[in-house]
Amino acid sequence: MSSTLLPPVAPEVLAEAVEGLTARLRKRLDAAVEACGAGAEAGPDGTVALRFGEDAVVTLSPGPSGTVTDPAQAVCTCLLAPRCLHRAAALGAAPLADPEPEPLPGVDTESGPRPGPAAGTSPERGPGSHPEAGTNPLAGSQTAARTDPATGSHPAPGILPEAAGAGSGTATGTSPEAGAGAGPGADAGALPEVGAGSLPGVGAKGLAGPGAAARPAAGSGPLPGDRPRARPGGDAGGDAAVAVTAAQRAAGAGLWAVGAEALAAGVTAAGAVAQAELLRAAHTARLAGLPQAEAAALRVVRGLRAARERHAAQRLGDLSAAFRELLTSAALLASGTGGPGLTGGARRAYTAGGSLRVYGLCREPVLSATGYGGVVTHLLGADGCAYSLSDVRPGGLARARGAGAASVALGGGVLDHAGLARAGLRVVGATVSADGRLGAGRGVRATPMPVTPWTAEPLAALFARPAAEAVAELLSREEAEPGLLGCDVEVVGAAGEHLLVREARADAPLLRLRPAHPHPELAHTANLRRLAGYPGLAVRVLGRPDPDRAATLSPLAVGPVPGAAYTLRLPPEWRDRADLGYDRLQGAHFPGEAPAATAEAAVPGPDPLADAPLWRVGRLLETGVAGGRRAVAETARGPQPLTAYGPLRRAGFGAAADLTAALVAEADRRPRDVFGRLTDASSDGYAWAWLAASTHLKAARRSLVTASWT
Repeated sequence: MSSTLLPPVAPEVLAEAVEGLTARLRKRLDAAVEACGAGAEAGPDGTVALRFGEDAVVTLSPGPSGTVTDPAQAVCTCLLAPRCLHRAAALGAAPLADPEPEPLPGVDTESGPRPGPAAGTSPERGPGSHPEAGTNPLAGSQTAARTDPATGSHPAPGILPEAAGAGSGTATGTSPEAGAGAGPGADAGALPEVGAGSLPGVGAKGLAGPGAAARPAAGSGPLPGDRPRARPGGDAGGDAAVAVTAAQRAAGAGLWAVGAEALAAGVTAAGAVAQAELLRAAHTARLAGLPQAEAAALRVVRGLRAARERHAAQRLGDLSAAFRELLTSAALLASGTGGPGLTGGARRAYTAGGSLRVYGLCREPVLSATGYGGVVTHLLGADGCAYSLSDVRPGGLARARGAGAASVALGGGVLDHAGLARAGLRVVGATVSADGRLGAGRGVRATPMPVTPWTAEPLAALFARPAAEAVAELLSREEAEPGLLGCDVEVVGAAGEHLLVREARADAPLLRLRPAHPHPELAHTANLRRLAGYPGLAVRVLGRPDPDRAATLSPLAVGPVPGAAYTLRLPPEWRDRADLGYDRLQGAHFPGEAPAATAEAAVPGPDPLADAPLWRVGRLLETGVAGGRRAVAETARGPQPLTAYGPLRRAGFGAAADLTAALVAEADRRPRDVFGRLTDASSDGYAWAWLAASTHLKAARRSLVTASWT
């Protein structure tokens, strides 16, 4: 199938077309979608025609935005139109359009386009991509709530089950204490607690369902992803629970139902009909004011499409993460439990922030997989809160490279992004979003401030703490993308495309510096290769820790270490910092002679994440995503299925072994009556068991990553 010529289609248009088909036509839809893309022909007026035999021609007439947003823009000439297979197949072969954001009344909003695969989502992390174009990487995320998959009762979302057990914990995320001693061979009580006491509503028997008594009461403590401080002029994702309306609860229950069915079917069986049901539920969530839930559903649909079409860039791990996010959001909403980001408008809302003083940290190129490019400049407020200012528009790589020197469009400021990254602004009448993005609304006035070096407050606070302590705090927030941290390191050498360094403190582990944007046209990889040629060099690094890799940092900027003899010699106009995405390090920026001491060999140390047997859990979860419930049940057909859990228990991952066994048992639980008919055809129990194992795996991996920095 080739959808190159086909215009994007709004999700609700495709869902409506599939809904109008009869049961007989729905069975033929997948085959029709596979065959219709190759015959597309572009018309002179921007229309696209697809021919089905001699008598049926489907014409897609996109609107001014280039997207099919109205059912009337898809017309078929056959007698069954518009409830025909040809029209639904043509719409199903076209790419999904990003939903247009709707303005919110009474708030200041940004009117520019949102880059990325979907509104409110992160662009696909590929070469040179950014977590979310133009946003601060401190957006919060919610952690799943579950019930015991091993019991025979599986309450639907929104029904309050019994408490999970006396061992239910109320801590959010992965605690630093849990991760400090984690690793293969650790005590059996260390890591199993990463799912039995460190996740919301996790008890001795599993995860408590939405709204269970094990969940912290509203207002009793911060939710996962809460920012450490409220921003000036408003709450930045505070502690109070967000009210969920009846319509939002119903939309969450609908998302859970279709998400559970799609998960049970797997990639092999989740064809166009299952995807259309997800799109219908996503549209309902949009109408209920749930942009995050809608975006999660769209990510699942896009992942299913890519997996079925065998795209080279598609990974089952990404699709598994999309399913986990969808089911988590749906469960929280269906139970009436709100949270920061789950409810609210689709467009980023800006609230009054008063007068601010922000200091430049660095600038980072933004390059999304959907053709957007630009720059985001990271800033730090006088109170220690993180802010960002972005300039992202269509243009791809060329714009990402040129935007680093573009003028800052904020309140008449005269700085460009290169100057702002090394200086600061005094902003009057500031407007700030919940994720720290500064808005350029009417009434905002900005005045440049003198250059602030990294050695001066408040910037110096980023480099004051040991990296392990800072990483433990950042990763414990359970955020999709952790914030920035700084540390002073000594170059050890290269390990492939990575740079090995060691923090300048006693008994510090080897750290990997991984290019933040590996696109060859950007300067990240070249700069790291240049640094690798100077073993023993002292470097001050500012970057983002990788939550999925052990002891790995994605550096955004580097500078000389104060007081070090063998360190960088940057030109005065760079103000003692080099943005690795824009500034290219040259030979003149390095000292002439190496220290007398011989540098240690560049040999990576043990990787606790790779050495742990958690890959067994991940492989089982991905097997379920690919082949559905039947594929997971087949793993119990072997002669000794329980032997697969032995390595997990011996390594101290008892909770992972229990949740994995419960998942396999639930997948194989198909009760039938005396006539062989299923007595419980619901996929709720299987979805709960899968979500429990997936949530625990995420927390356990993050705990190991945290421990690898110590």
